[in-house]
Formats: sequence, structure tokens, C-alpha cells
Amino acid sequence: MKGLTTLSRRELALAWSGGGGPLLACGFFLCLTALIPLAAGGDPAGLKPIAGGIAWLALALSSILSLERLFERDLEDGALDLIALGPIPLEMVVLVKAKAQWLAVGVPLALTAPVAAITLGLSPSLAPLVLLSALIGSLGFALTGALGAALALGSKRGGLLIAIVVLPLFIPPVVFGAGALERAVNGLDPIPALAFLTAYVLFAGMVTPFAGAAAVRNAQG
Repeated sequence: MKGLTTLSRRELALAWSGGGGPLLACGFFLCLTALIPLAAGGDPAGLKPIAGGIAWLALALSSILSLERLFERDLEDGALDLIALGPIPLEMVVLVKAKAQWLAVGVPLALTAPVAAITLGLSPSLAPLVLLSALIGSLGFALTGALGAALALGSKRGGLLIAIVVLPLFIPPVVFGAGALERAVNGLDPIPALAFLTAYVLFAGMVTPFAGAAAVRNAQG
């Protein structure tokens, strides 16, 4: 338990400091939500129906920024070999890294999401729903992002490969999260869409540790 706590603190510190931490991701998120309306003409009436979709697309893209260094820096300095030889299973190491990624980047992005959605024309009364769905969805992004980072480990163009791997995996949470907001805007119950979003996160939580650990072992071999 002590080793797991130490690893969690280490990963959280690295996630906060590496690559600009949450500031870069949040800044990119806000820039996207500002640029897309300008490109679309800036008409509030035209943006309101797609505000939730735009916010979720920007959230997904912003979640990719800091994934490249999730495993790569540990592989470069030899820390990954030491961690693999330690008492903590690699499957748990992958989960700890995904958790740190979520706490350091996903949660700040989720806290920024209501502001971005309201700026795009979504009703302020939907801010709690935006926050809740973004918190759940960003956890899914962190889990699948950790899997993509593990699969791209050792690649010369890891950032590009991660984007190619994880963007298709990000489609379901974007669809479910935006669907929840769309249902709420139309006066329908958003719970079914949130349930699908939660199911996706649970599935990612089951698959990512084992697939990610296998990818790390393959990169080390």
C-alpha cells in the first residue's frame, strides 16, 4: 500500500508539472471554443443547437495534449524498468497513471467545460449537467488515453500515433456526452445518455489496465 501511495503521488506530481500541466490543456480548450464560433459565423441562434457537441469535441481534443509523455519519459530515463521490477503490478501502474492524468488534466478541463458551454450559447441552468458529464467523460478520456500512450510507447512519432489510436476511441463518450446535453436542451431526460457514458468508462476501466500493461511489456521487450 505504501508503494502504491508513493507511486500515486509521483505520477500526480509529474502530471501536474509535465508539458504545462492543466494550464496548456485548459487554454487549448478555451481557444477551441472561441475559434469554432468565429469560423461558424458567430450567430448565437445557429450555435445553440450544436453548443454541446462543440464543447465535447473541444474537450476530447484537449485531453490528448499531454498523453505523449505519460509513459515515454519513464521509458527514456529508465524509471519504467524500475517500476516494472517493483512490487506493484503493471496493470495497477497503468491505472495509477490514468488516474493521475484525470486528476491533473481531466478534472480541470471538466471544471472549465461549463464556462465554455455557456459561452457557446448553452443555458446556464445546464452547467451542473455539463460539469457532471464532463467529469465522467474526462475519466473515460484518461483511461483510453493511457491505453493509447502505452500502445505508442517507443514510437518515433508517438504523439501522432496516440492521436490516431485514441480519437476513434473518443467517439462514444463524445456522442453520449453531447447526447445528454442535447436531450436536456430538448426537455428530455439525460439519464439514459449518462448511463451509456458511465458504461463506456467502466468498460475502459476493465480493458485499459490489461491491454496497457501488455503494450508496456512489449515496448520493454
